Amino acid sequence: MMRIEIPETKRFVHETTMDIRWGDMDAFQHVNNTLYFRYMEQSRIDWIVSLGFTNMVDKEALLMVNGFCNFYAQLSFPGRLLVQTFIGAIGNSSIDLYNTIALVEEPTKICAAGGATMVWVDLATNKARPWPEHILKILQ
Repeated sequence: MMRIEIPETKRFVHETTMDIRWGDMDAFQHVNNTLYFRYMEQSRIDWIVSLGFTNMVDKEALLMVNGFCNFYAQLSFPGRLLVQTFIGAIGNSSIDLYNTIALVEEPTKICAAGGATMVWVDLATNKARPWPEHILKILQ
């Protein structure tokens, strides 16, 4: 079994709660595995917006270049999720972000954990660019 572990060295930066929707379930009556990525995405977006940025695209943007999720326990409707976001390594133009997903009623029981590497990209050239100084200060 392949599993990508979330590193011990990380910094908690944000948490959000969201409801499991009826339509999130699949034919097996549990949350479809693709939705976990949407939950993590929404948590990342909530964190970015909380920093004062919008998710509006300009000449440069933060793009996801890879992602993973480890599934530990099934989720189903109804339920309220607690999704926490953590910062890992910060590179010249990239950042590793990690998420844990639990039920609000059992916040220490991690149902899934995953992450994404995000890269600051010049949208005209589609190439990575070094962090703008004001963004790097916020991340650090």
